[in-house]
Amino acid sequence: MLRLTALAVLLSSWIALRASAGVAPFDLAGPDLQVTVERGHETLPIAQVPNLAAGDRLWIRADLPASESEHYLLVLGFVRGATNPPPRSWFHACDTWKRRCARDGLHLTVPEGAQQVLVFLAPQSGGDLRTLINAVQGRPGAFVRTSQDLNQATLDSSRLDSYLRVVHALDASAPGKLKQAAPLLGRSLAIKVKASCLERIPELQAPCLMQGQQSLILNDGHSTSIVEALTSGPESDLAMEASYTPQLSYGYYSPYIASVLDIARIFSSFTTAHYQYIPALATQRGEVLALSLNTPPSFHDPKSVLVTALPAVEAPQPPPLHAVDPAQIYCARASSLVLPVEGAPLVFSTGYAHDLHLSLTGSTGKQIDLPAKADPEQGGLVVDTSGIGSATLGNEVRGSLRGYWGFEPFDGPSFQLVNARAQSWRLASDESAAIVGREDTIHLEASSVSCIDRIMVRDPAGKELKATWKTVRPNEVEVKLPLQAAQPGQLTLLVKQYGKGSPQPVPLQAFAEAARLSSFTLHAGDGQGVLTGSRLDEVAGLAVDGVAFVPGALSSSQGVDQLTMTAQEAKAAAALKPGEAGLARVRLKDGRALELEATVGEPRPSVALMAKSVRPAASNSGSHIQLANDDELPQRALLTFSVRAQSPAAFDHAETIEVATADGSYSTTLSLANGGITLETRSVAIATLDPARAFGPSAFGPLQFRVVDGGVTGDWQPLATLVRLPRLRELVCPDTPQLACKLSGSHLFLVDSISAEPGFGHFVKVPDGFPGYALPVPHPKNGRLFVKLRDDPGVINRASIDTRELPPTPQESERASVRRAAATPPGSTGPPKPTRAHMGPPKPPAPPNLS
Repeated sequence: MLRLTALAVLLSSWIALRASAGVAPFDLAGPDLQVTVERGHETLPIAQVPNLAAGDRLWIRADLPASESEHYLLVLGFVRGATNPPPRSWFHACDTWKRRCARDGLHLTVPEGAQQVLVFLAPQSGGDLRTLINAVQGRPGAFVRTSQDLNQATLDSSRLDSYLRVVHALDASAPGKLKQAAPLLGRSLAIKVKASCLERIPELQAPCLMQGQQSLILNDGHSTSIVEALTSGPESDLAMEASYTPQLSYGYYSPYIASVLDIARIFSSFTTAHYQYIPALATQRGEVLALSLNTPPSFHDPKSVLVTALPAVEAPQPPPLHAVDPAQIYCARASSLVLPVEGAPLVFSTGYAHDLHLSLTGSTGKQIDLPAKADPEQGGLVVDTSGIGSATLGNEVRGSLRGYWGFEPFDGPSFQLVNARAQSWRLASDESAAIVGREDTIHLEASSVSCIDRIMVRDPAGKELKATWKTVRPNEVEVKLPLQAAQPGQLTLLVKQYGKGSPQPVPLQAFAEAARLSSFTLHAGDGQGVLTGSRLDEVAGLAVDGVAFVPGALSSSQGVDQLTMTAQEAKAAAALKPGEAGLARVRLKDGRALELEATVGEPRPSVALMAKSVRPAASNSGSHIQLANDDELPQRALLTFSVRAQSPAAFDHAETIEVATADGSYSTTLSLANGGITLETRSVAIATLDPARAFGPSAFGPLQFRVVDGGVTGDWQPLATLVRLPRLRELVCPDTPQLACKLSGSHLFLVDSISAEPGFGHFVKVPDGFPGYALPVPHPKNGRLFVKLRDDPGVINRASIDTRELPPTPQESERASVRRAAATPPGSTGPPKPTRAHMGPPKPPAPPNLS
């Protein structure tokens, strides 16, 4: 008994070590199974069946090589919940080494009330079938959880395999396409793509994108809902308990890794003198399930029983597929029509969605079905439009995606399409010509630009050059013309549309234009000025009163260039007096020099931040989070700050204060007129900001402010860091400190990570896009947790929330006794060690219900 106890302790230590070191890959090839499912009068291969139903007729056969020396018993069993053992009649077996089983396999029907289906391949030994049945009937909840985890791991693995397959193929054939394809792959398959990898040279992008493969898989609500046969209640807690211990928490691992570790922990408790259970991950290819193992099987006692799962017996759950941009308009006759969709990675990684087609209704009322195929590399559905042929379509047509999800028909998103037609192309109203000697940009307008195939430009010599273009509005396209070597004169744009024979010509005049200077303006005290004119890309430098300026950022709007000129000596530029006017000498890149009048304007307005205070809103109390940084501003709080006028030295009632996020996505203006500013004196103003009202619920991060006077803006200054707070409602903890607690609340996606230690030595990372209302968190110490907010993850905040302790279960009390006994040194006077008879089969600990 003592040896058994020591073995149990050693096994627990080994599992914990595996959890900290990672997961063994499923890279050992196992046997193949052939499976088909018949429902009604239709038969589908297993790769096209996302769920089973009562009454389905299954055919399963072990496809073992003729040289197989081990006699395997093929067993298929149905289970029906964690607390309801299945009857013996729900188990079916055949001897694979016998001709009839090897040829015909098993034919059986899914019984009424079944919820999961497990397949065992067991080496022949005395009492093997009886042993398997007793194991499942003795602990059905463990096998329910095993079925769920195996299905989850299979679906997650299919997404990862699809991602790696495309990355490998592109790396071998066209590495330069990875930068464009990787984000589409990540969106389609819910795979985490490291943006930094795409900044490397093409040859190094693929190895970087494939690092840490299993951890690339993101949470996918659709695949999770497909495999969840247990919903809530005590049986759910029992079945899920192994995944959410602190060592196995999904704060450390992807869902795929958590599922595999969960299976390993459950199976470790089933090892007997004759059998040990090892998981087999199934890769679906037609009617074949190719099994992969992460543990070498043993053919000596204890012999290895391979366990895999078929899809759960549950109601069908169609894919929540939706268009990436529902407002986008597509061309019905495009030779390569791709409809971007997202939200259902399994559409791209499995065969569950099949016989997809885009249904169009022409102007004659005739329906046209165009075959469609999900392509993760292109980020959507690739539609074969050759079936349109000469069919008559109206100018606008609606297309609906239809197909089958397993045995069930499903309707996907709809798309707006247009038909190619002859139309009048014209230059945008504010453009009349192009400029040669550089790449120039023009805008073409028509009633619809969705059916453009290509645009060429023909120069006066008759040479045709390919132009690049992109749609900016449904009726406008931006065209970049490669006119670096073109000569002035008459150009012709050639616009080719899908389904139309000859391109339509659009005349365009091209001129040669030298740099034309309009003005140079500099504010007193600044080190930068702005030069306006045209062809300012030819400017090499500028000098005013001996102060040299060099060109910076160039922008162009409405045919006018604006070039920032930065002083080489900022102090010398700041010494220029307001009101001074002089000549600026501009040096061009070709060596020519031009002169224009320069103006030094009044200093730009400036203020100094004096003090600020935050008045929390009553709704913030529900967060139970005490912000550790005074610069953090809760979204639903009120910020009051004071400023002192510096330039000019007094406010003149016309100034406003602009407050914006650092990236410029959100901004608001405070003024005397709208009540955002109140003057204390002529030189001191009090400003009040309500961020929730000014910016809405999606603004976050650093805020900055500047004063604006008469259209002249001051410098940006830091103000605060805007953070959004989750609502933490309840913390429920088991009596055992080693087990995780359940933290419930709302808007938990606003949490970046949670730890029980102020130094964040061990923490739980909240996945991106987390939609749930409960999280597993470490057991708090002294009733406190420490939180990093997603909007400001560099700051550690304290959360104080009342903890509700759950009494220990008998199993937890037994396991606590085992741990205390194992920790007692030999020869010491400690409590007696429990024997295996006292302990019973080891079970994973149960956390609070997370549903």
